[in-house]
Amino acid sequence: MLYGDFSLLQLITKISISVLGQNDFALRLPVILAHLMSVVLIYDISKHYIKDDANRLWLVSIFILLPGVLSSAVVVDKAGFIIFGLLLFIWLYFKNYKKIYIPLLIVYALSEESFIYLFLALLISGIFRKNQELFITGIITLLISLYLYGVDAHGSPQGHFLDALALYAAIFSPIVFLYIIFVLYRKYLTDKEDIVWFISATGFLVSIILSFRQDIKIEHFAPYLIIALPLAGKKFINSYRVRLKEFRKTYRIMFQISLVLLLINATVVIFNKELYRFIDNPTKHFVYKFHIAKELAKELNRIGVNCIDTNYKLQKRLHFYGVTKCDKHKLIYFPQENENIDSVTISYKNKAVYAGYVTNINK
Repeated sequence: MLYGDFSLLQLITKISISVLGQNDFALRLPVILAHLMSVVLIYDISKHYIKDDANRLWLVSIFILLPGVLSSAVVVDKAGFIIFGLLLFIWLYFKNYKKIYIPLLIVYALSEESFIYLFLALLISGIFRKNQELFITGIITLLISLYLYGVDAHGSPQGHFLDALALYAAIFSPIVFLYIIFVLYRKYLTDKEDIVWFISATGFLVSIILSFRQDIKIEHFAPYLIIALPLAGKKFINSYRVRLKEFRKTYRIMFQISLVLLLINATVVIFNKELYRFIDNPTKHFVYKFHIAKELAKELNRIGVNCIDTNYKLQKRLHFYGVTKCDKHKLIYFPQENENIDSVTISYKNKAVYAGYVTNINK
């Protein structure tokens, strides 16, 4: 993210690092701030759907505990930024701040490819709702995004549909995911005037269509479904209230089970390194790819290595911690016989999770 193709999040992160120095706090500060502002926005947006303050706080609690939202607050990637961007647009739209949200959409189009489904949703919404302003805004921003980024729709049918559904279930927890899909379907049958419905439904349907041909990037699509939470909250509360007390038991049980699962998921995400104690193959850990780099950089520096050649993704992460790319040393997993090598081992919770070997490259 930090050294790849340009994005608005990359620019903001680099500004943070230039001001606060090259450290983990500066690196994570933008996504943490985006997460905190998303919490404020989801609460204010929910006022359009839920009247009671206590119920809005419950909705915010569910939002915070969603595995996908929680992970986006601690991992430096674009998912948290997309969630914030979508919520910011919706908040401005509900406030009718046209002079702000229209230029903001242009900024989105110029800086981030993942908002292309937002522009498509605005275009479709403008057509169905006969809203000329939304239609024109949608088509202009969509064309800008298509020109700059295009659409990745490669491949032939390979059956990633079930994989996509499994990822969605993991990000939301199964019950919450199924209920959000149910709410989107019900709203399609009764009322399609809501802008949030158009955005969520468009993002989700495009992801499902693409999943028949390719392995989708779930971080591009999950935010579109996450913002449907106020719709789901409104439907759940209304369905609960219209029933007599003796018929509310099913809804209470469903809510309680969902809350317990979310709390378990949150505990696993927060204390994820504890899982290494119980996993035979550390690389199977669900966030293994986000670990290792910082500790590995320290170990390399300890043995006097400040530049190395390794795989692309690890190379970029090591770069942030001061280990640059060069052709003097190579980081390998399996040393050849009679090589002059140094070993580096990373352990979490007294368990080795990574072992590599540094070999000198003879020119």
